[in-house]
Amino acid sequence: MKLIAIDMDGTLLSEKMEISADNLAAIQEVEAAGHIVMICSGRAKSDILQFTNRYQLQCPIGASNGAVVYADDKVLHAAYIPRQTVTDISELLQSNDVPYKLYTSKGIFVPRDWKEKVMRAFENGDSHHHFTLTEIERITEHQLQSNIVQFYDDINELLQGDVEVEKFFILTLHSTQREQLLNHMKKPGLMVTASAPTNLEVMHENGHKGNGLRVMAQHYNIPLENTIAMGDNFNDVPMLEAAGFSIAMGNAEDKVKELCDAVTLSNNESGVAHALRTYVL
Repeated sequence: MKLIAIDMDGTLLSEKMEISADNLAAIQEVEAAGHIVMICSGRAKSDILQFTNRYQLQCPIGASNGAVVYADDKVLHAAYIPRQTVTDISELLQSNDVPYKLYTSKGIFVPRDWKEKVMRAFENGDSHHHFTLTEIERITEHQLQSNIVQFYDDINELLQGDVEVEKFFILTLHSTQREQLLNHMKKPGLMVTASAPTNLEVMHENGHKGNGLRVMAQHYNIPLENTIAMGDNFNDVPMLEAAGFSIAMGNAEDKVKELCDAVTLSNNESGVAHALRTYVL
């Protein structure tokens, strides 16, 4: 038995935010052969479930970059960002007019002025950024249903309840500001990564995809050498490094390809299906 961890954006999903029929069929073939397929994504659980429910996939999940791991309708592992740290980061981002989302135990929350902040970020961003609508949706981890995202006015009021923060998703369209934020976030206890050149993702130091893979492997009693990981970007690196065998998508960042054991076709060419049939079945 093998455990196969698959990223979503840029990997399982095409640019049209769809899972191809070939990818879906290959996953079903792998599961029928007795292997476990997990979805390990930067997206929140509620967001991932939109896709798995639509395509009738029954996969265990590593959400918010593995900060929270679910299997058999149970939380196997949760690494939340401390409340004071959440407050400090939120205040920093607010003071710098930076758009961000909070991925939490109660869903996705954004400041009420999210859209206005995004528009200002695009207006003030670097001139070399030229986006299509599809690209904009990807870099903001576009949620398929608007009711998944909830708005809030005051971070302190939000944190007074039992909500726990799994991840900050920060839109960074200005390179200098991005570098400044990156340096500020590099603190003990935090994990900082990115799923595109235009975002930063901040989690608890144990909230990464590598840990998500390890937790799931332990749950199913699968040795790490019998695990496979597939991804395309830098937030996938901990998972790719932890897996027994790593596969980069054809559309992956060059540095991601260099550290992997193999490279498959792109996400628009059903690269997941090609990899599963080449290296698993």
